[in-house]
Amino acid sequence: MKSLFKSLILLVGLSALNTVNAQNNPEDKVKWSGRIEQKEDYSIVIIEASIVPNWEINPMVLPKGSMNWPTTVELVKSKDFELVGKMTESKPHSEYDKILDETLVFHVGKAIFKQKIKVLSKKDFKITFKYDFQTCEINAQCLSPYQSSGTINVKGNPNAGAVVESQPTNEDTASSAVSNISTPKKEKTITKEVAEKPVSTPEKKESKSLWGVFFLAFFSGFAALIMPCVFPMIPMTVSFFTKRSKTRALGIRNAFIYGGSIILIHVILGAIVVATGAGHILNELSTNVYFNIFFFLMLFLFGLSFLGAFEIQLPAKWVNSADAKADKGGIVGIFFMALVLSLASFSCTGPILGGLLGGLSAYGGGSALMVGMFAFGLALALPFMIFALFPSLLNSMPNSGGWLNVVKVFLGFLEIAFAFKFLSTADTTMQWHLLEREIFISIWIAVFGTLSLYMLGKVRLPHDSPVEKLSVGRTMMATLTIAFTFYLIPGLWGAPLKLVNAFLPPDFYAESPEGVGGGGGATISASDAEVVEGMHKGPKGLMAFKDYDLALAYAKKVNKPLFVDFTGWGCVNCRRMEQSVWGKPGIIEHLRDDVVIVSLYVDERTELPKKEQVTRKVNGRDFSIVTIGNKWTAKQIEEYKTSSQPYYILQTPEGKDIPVGSADYQNHGEPEVFKNWLEKGLKAYKK
Repeated sequence: MKSLFKSLILLVGLSALNTVNAQNNPEDKVKWSGRIEQKEDYSIVIIEASIVPNWEINPMVLPKGSMNWPTTVELVKSKDFELVGKMTESKPHSEYDKILDETLVFHVGKAIFKQKIKVLSKKDFKITFKYDFQTCEINAQCLSPYQSSGTINVKGNPNAGAVVESQPTNEDTASSAVSNISTPKKEKTITKEVAEKPVSTPEKKESKSLWGVFFLAFFSGFAALIMPCVFPMIPMTVSFFTKRSKTRALGIRNAFIYGGSIILIHVILGAIVVATGAGHILNELSTNVYFNIFFFLMLFLFGLSFLGAFEIQLPAKWVNSADAKADKGGIVGIFFMALVLSLASFSCTGPILGGLLGGLSAYGGGSALMVGMFAFGLALALPFMIFALFPSLLNSMPNSGGWLNVVKVFLGFLEIAFAFKFLSTADTTMQWHLLEREIFISIWIAVFGTLSLYMLGKVRLPHDSPVEKLSVGRTMMATLTIAFTFYLIPGLWGAPLKLVNAFLPPDFYAESPEGVGGGGGATISASDAEVVEGMHKGPKGLMAFKDYDLALAYAKKVNKPLFVDFTGWGCVNCRRMEQSVWGKPGIIEHLRDDVVIVSLYVDERTELPKKEQVTRKVNGRDFSIVTIGNKWTAKQIEEYKTSSQPYYILQTPEGKDIPVGSADYQNHGEPEVFKNWLEKGLKAYKK
């Protein structure tokens, strides 16, 4: 989930930039203007981009798989007009590039964007248009992406036209990057501009990731639903509403208000977190050592409470106060009944919500928090709504009893196991080497081994009754946990453990990187590659640098391209890529023989020498560069306008980007896709 909000981070980063090199200002290369042609039935807004000779911009729609930055043009919505159809753009020039093995499309000279509208206002008004583009010099460098806006004066009289030049507004103007990205361009043959074609705004990649957040939170809500302090309340609450209401329809209505109130309470909680800035703080702190230790302790204590060591409860006066207000009638009373449920069930839902927030903290962002809280509340509320619609289903519900405590204990063991993930993040970030791979796996073997004995009835906890015989469900769960425990054991000898490798410390962060006794694990031994100063054994046994300058010097020496790996010690998706993609045949050979790897850990907490510790502007705000991780974070944001990991770039030995774009977990998580990107870059470098 780490590659949660890449598109959002790009847009926010670009909006925050406020300085630009005067010599290479994108606005000097591309002049934007707007006008309107008003007709009897509709009007046409025409936006022109006048491009200076020997420069170009990308079109709105790029060929599939293209890594270039698309141009976007849009009208800011207003009550004074409505859009008719989609934005169109003049047809771009196109040319097939043999070196890159792709069709390049681009605008030169002038690009025209048109949007039909219907004028609704009788008074004069202004239309604001926004544009976002990247301009490149043909056969040379590309300037960083740039966004700004302009306005067009429109007369309310449909028979009158207005033609004005665009006037950039302060609100949406943002400068290009602090430093320009130099990207070699293939020489192109200019063909004649012809027709226009409709375009649509590219979909944001974050929507797919938010669905993952939704389902994670939704199933977490279901897990909370079968807790001993929630499950028995379902039939009691539904029966209360159906009996209290004079008609079945009124009972159903009240139950739906009750369920909606549960959702609203959780959404309000999420909104408070976002409004107070806590969502941003969680994202910033996801690799912070103290933050991860806090979550480890919290989840560990919650797990112990599920096992029966103690019970976590909110102050009684909170529950009593809400209960008193619930006695009032109407919608307000129903809302406070839902609040009573939320407060009274906190001892069961609190630990699960805590674990959910911990997971969302690693993902980051206010949108994820809001979606997660909505989904969690929805899962809790659904049973009340369903049983209100179909009361006869209540008769088929299993009676509450010992099985609920078994579920609670099962989740307690899971919370304890996953608590160590947060402790591991703190350990790897600080390089303490207290919780290396073998120790982590040993702890999980102990936890899931004990859970297996519990499910078989061989271990009893404080709230358990003697187990005379095993149910089918309990037997099946015991079988699964035993199988999982045995699956973990070979990991001590270097087995990859692909099912859970994203949660484990990296394979090279171990007492014995090749497994206990040197039995395996690492794909390549140190003797297989030349070892020079600054190199270390990295993922899959590949030799890598952790210092960019040392890696660049070595790349020049051996005349190989540089494989820049922006990564993090606490990055789950980085571990997934390294374990499931880097080691695949056809990929690991390229990484071993054809490139120089430099892994830049953005959460490395080792302090820089005092003379290198500075504070400078990054994305328009002061950024303190105190640690090595700060240094690589600033480099990634300044040069590539993103702060998500993993993020891969191929460079020449001179430090210039090879023009094949970047690779990441979201778009290149499949081995074949990553291999194609890697080979495309190597091919471009050789030619």
